Amino acid sequence: MNMDFEACWRAFVTRDPRFDGRIFGAVKTTGIYCRPICPARSPKPENMTFYPSAAAAQQAGYRPCLRCRPEASPDLGAWRGTSNTVSRALALIDAGAMDGRAVDALAGRLGVGERQLRRLFRQHLGASPVTVAQTRRVLLAKQLIQETRLPMGEVALASGFGSVRRFNETFQQLFGRPPGDLRRSRGAETPAADGITVRLPYKPPYDWTAMIRFLAARAISGVERVEADRYARTLQVDGACGLVIVTPREDHALQAEIHFAKLQALPAVIARVRRVFDLSADPSLIGAHLSQDPLLAPMVAARPGLRTPGAWDGFELAVRAILGQQITVTAARSLASRLVALYGEPWEAPVAGALGLNRVFPSAKRMVGMDLAVLGMPRSRGAALECLARTVVADPTIFTPRADLATAIATLKALPGVGEWTAQYIALRELREPDAFPYSDIGLLRAMADAEGVRPSAQQLLDRSETWTPWRAYAAQHLWACDPASNHASCRGERS
Repeated sequence: MNMDFEACWRAFVTRDPRFDGRIFGAVKTTGIYCRPICPARSPKPENMTFYPSAAAAQQAGYRPCLRCRPEASPDLGAWRGTSNTVSRALALIDAGAMDGRAVDALAGRLGVGERQLRRLFRQHLGASPVTVAQTRRVLLAKQLIQETRLPMGEVALASGFGSVRRFNETFQQLFGRPPGDLRRSRGAETPAADGITVRLPYKPPYDWTAMIRFLAARAISGVERVEADRYARTLQVDGACGLVIVTPREDHALQAEIHFAKLQALPAVIARVRRVFDLSADPSLIGAHLSQDPLLAPMVAARPGLRTPGAWDGFELAVRAILGQQITVTAARSLASRLVALYGEPWEAPVAGALGLNRVFPSAKRMVGMDLAVLGMPRSRGAALECLARTVVADPTIFTPRADLATAIATLKALPGVGEWTAQYIALRELREPDAFPYSDIGLLRAMADAEGVRPSAQQLLDRSETWTPWRAYAAQHLWACDPASNHASCRGERS
């Protein structure tokens, strides 16, 4: 990645928050790397060098600053659109694809060669896939040390280290001190009833109201509870059940309260929270591109912090999408709630019970052989769900990123009950493909109607959307928000 020294230096001297998460500055004389907003006195320019990621700085031998805490910077997906392969690889790394596995296995899942994947990582992140995975593990551990009161052994497990010995060795090598010396007694969060509370930063602005409205309209009874300033749901990760409670903070971050007895599930849970709430988006970058279209410009101006909500689980999203085919969101939510009441796995925990949550969405394995006709929907749709469950049991990696969007759509359309619209919707919310676009969606077509109310055809909308690439998923979110059938049509502005 080409790093313009003068531009990076100015960002650090002025402590420009726009570059937080985009660049990291390393000081040759101290061996420390920092964020642009670091409060420390700026070093001499001849003593500085700049990197596009924390992993690149650590690969070069620098250690993270204890004052500005690079682990607390926004984890931006700024390379999306430049290299979606890198973005997909990072999503897989977050999900644990590099835990005990080699780079060639990761490359194989993405449909590229190992050498090409290493080259792309060096080009866009300045570090190898192994270094990126290790850096994320170290920074998560450092965050847990400084923001929680977990014992060091539990921090090692929760951050993905294979052993406490390896955990101690890594911190001694990187920081020149044992991990316990990094703990700030006054900075640790108060334990949340045996849960872990972590701060998850994002790049402002963030439209929390729109996000929570979207989730509330689809909340399943017994699994999710949505309030104006809190979202809670039960979740199953690697066979372990738990609870996640997400609330907004005032310091450009969300707070996640995580209750999982299995500490090893923590990295995957955090990755899912970041995915669902779209915390890796760079709204200024996306908004600037979409605003070049006079049609979208007023929508972006009205909702500059709009995000694309993700999904907690691919199988769950596919089931809900199939349930919702050709019916309203409210009716689909009712069907999903009925499904959970009948076949959801019971799960009892005091903190969840206090919120009225006592079920976990049924897994694919649990749904195999279930009588879905009792849900009161077409027999063909029930058969599609049964076949979907069997397919996912046979291949649990179906809902993971592929080599490209076209390959992902083709793979998803091969699933029972999944057509073009459903495949695009799953790619948008679960695979986090920024260019996924369910162009036949009735809400998108309504939002694109002209002054006389004439809607374009699906093909016309697809052709029109070419100029929005590579951010068509975000364009879709703006159009949905401005659907005249919703309560937000005032943001549509004038057509041109």
